[in-house]
Amino acid sequence: MNQKYIFGIAVALMVGVFATATLVHDSDKGARRDEVAEQNRSVLVREHSPTLGEAEARVHIVEFLDPACETCRDFYPYVKQLMAASPGRIRVSVRYAPFHDGSEQVVKLLAAAKLQGKFWETLEALFAAQPNWASHHNPQPDMVWNFINGIGLDIAKLKADMANPAIDAIVRQDLADARALNVTKTPEFFVNGRPMPSFGYEQLKQLVAEELNSQY
Repeated sequence: MNQKYIFGIAVALMVGVFATATLVHDSDKGARRDEVAEQNRSVLVREHSPTLGEAEARVHIVEFLDPACETCRDFYPYVKQLMAASPGRIRVSVRYAPFHDGSEQVVKLLAAAKLQGKFWETLEALFAAQPNWASHHNPQPDMVWNFINGIGLDIAKLKADMANPAIDAIVRQDLADARALNVTKTPEFFVNGRPMPSFGYEQLKQLVAEELNSQY
């Protein structure tokens, strides 16, 4: 057996060992993620969490998001498309995960807007204008005021509510729940309590399809 042939076999074996180790690692990681989610299922949603969709919907997506997160902005229309494709069967709850420096103030603005029944309108306005106030993951909270006119918010009340300790408590609670659920990046999705096996729109779509098939 010549050296070239032996070398080829050795490389193939090494690639096989690496691939197997990666699969085992990913499988263990996924199992651990499932275990953590199941153990902390009770903190997935709080009473203060904004929710969209029919209360009777049997498929519940919980999304941890940061308004300054560009990927959260990209996923927002996809989630709405999933809901539109299955009318009345999917609802969505949002949890706050202000992981970007400076985005906590914007999250407080959203929480205060919810008190005026304007959460979703405000979120959409912030996402639409995100390239202006949070370009390249660099939030500038003072700029967001330029992009929420026309929603019908009472700005004076909004600012007063943002300073209310109750709003700060909501943000602290969501961050504590994110830690309990091992949420380290945004967006992070749970569908009927199940985390995505890996990140991506197709993975979210598949997880939602599995739950729709099992629930209806």
